[in-house]
Amino acid sequence: MDAGSMSSSSNLKSGSRCPLQEQFLQKRNSRENLDRFIPNRSAMDFDYAHYMLTEGRKGKENPAMVSSPSKDAYRKQLAEAMNMNRTRILAFKNKPPAPVELFPREFSSLPQDKPAKLRRHIPQTSDRTLDAPDLVDDYYLNLLDWGSSNVLAIALASTVYLWDATSGSTSELVTFEDESGPVTSVNWAPDGRHIAIGLDNSEVQLWDSTANRHLRTLRGCHRSRVGSLAWNNHILTTGGMDGCIVNNDVRIRSHIVETYRGHEQEVCGLKWSASGQQLASGGNDNLLHIWDRSVASSNSPTQWLHRLEDHTAAVKALAWCPFQGNLLASGGGGGDRCIKFWNTHTGACLNSVDTGSQVCALLWNKNERELLSSHGFTQNQLTLWKYPSMAKVAELTGHTSRVLYMAQSPDGCTVASAAGDETLRFWNVFGVPEVAKPVPKLIRSLLPI
Repeated sequence: MDAGSMSSSSNLKSGSRCPLQEQFLQKRNSRENLDRFIPNRSAMDFDYAHYMLTEGRKGKENPAMVSSPSKDAYRKQLAEAMNMNRTRILAFKNKPPAPVELFPREFSSLPQDKPAKLRRHIPQTSDRTLDAPDLVDDYYLNLLDWGSSNVLAIALASTVYLWDATSGSTSELVTFEDESGPVTSVNWAPDGRHIAIGLDNSEVQLWDSTANRHLRTLRGCHRSRVGSLAWNNHILTTGGMDGCIVNNDVRIRSHIVETYRGHEQEVCGLKWSASGQQLASGGNDNLLHIWDRSVASSNSPTQWLHRLEDHTAAVKALAWCPFQGNLLASGGGGGDRCIKFWNTHTGACLNSVDTGSQVCALLWNKNERELLSSHGFTQNQLTLWKYPSMAKVAELTGHTSRVLYMAQSPDGCTVASAAGDETLRFWNVFGVPEVAKPVPKLIRSLLPI
């Protein structure tokens, strides 16, 4: 052995800084823990082994040399007396040693088994129920919205009410005269302070909810009621019973900047994508259109990007996926009953699921890959689906009439539903989002400041 190896060995024997290495070397030097492929010599009978390799096999290999049965009987008795009825030549005295773990599991870089994720509890009953008298039972209207300031707006006949989810207080924003109302749509601006209100007389009013003040009225967009609204920053998009879709820049006097023509009947669904680049519109003509702002024109009606004709009933329920920008979910009315998924870049239908009843509204879970749908006859239920398998996760019942409208709280956890039974219900269906784990100190110190 060279000097370097000897010095290393002596240091390891005397030192105690690395017990794992020391324990490993002790096992290697112990006579009780030999290499598993070398037999234990003390457990072997070499005389018997020599006999079996030479004389003991002659009778079997050369049966003609056996002289008589008496010699066979004598040889058998002698073997029993001398404990020679064995067939193994090599023998192990001890079991082979267990493999040594060079590195403890807590220091290993190999992926560890993750604990199973607990299944989220979904309450089957509503957390709160509020009366909503005079709520218009009309599939083509949009009378409920939840703003970023955590205030919910609901239109009951000709009055718009505001419910503060933080304090639980209710206030009346405005009541319209009979010649203007009833209210046909409400939609919060992104700032959570300003709200747009569509009316039966084709007008759209803008209100400041904090100051409880009317700001302006948009006229000339439509010839009849305005049943759908959608904000895209400072652009307010309106959809009317006349089949027209109008983009209004609320910052300027001449507010009409673009017009989309493609629907032959009432526009009942409008949703802008998160990027603000694409607009989805659904109508009572069973059509779904995708519009792209990059090809919009103020001089002439804009041509749609995709005209999708797969639904067989009115398309009101629309929802853009929060985790995939070009994925759109759409729901059909009573004659269709389907939820369809679309790639809005290509216009391809990715999947279609028959829900068995009228699809009134759709909402994506912001924290999980789930989709919530509200329905009409026969169960008037809310159904939670796992995406993309579309397996049912839960069915929430309680409404006694079709669930026409749904809105999601700003944190994405709670859903409000309003139905023809004139009740407003709140459901803790999406759960509390997981809190982000803090970055370990060691890793945090390596991050750039």
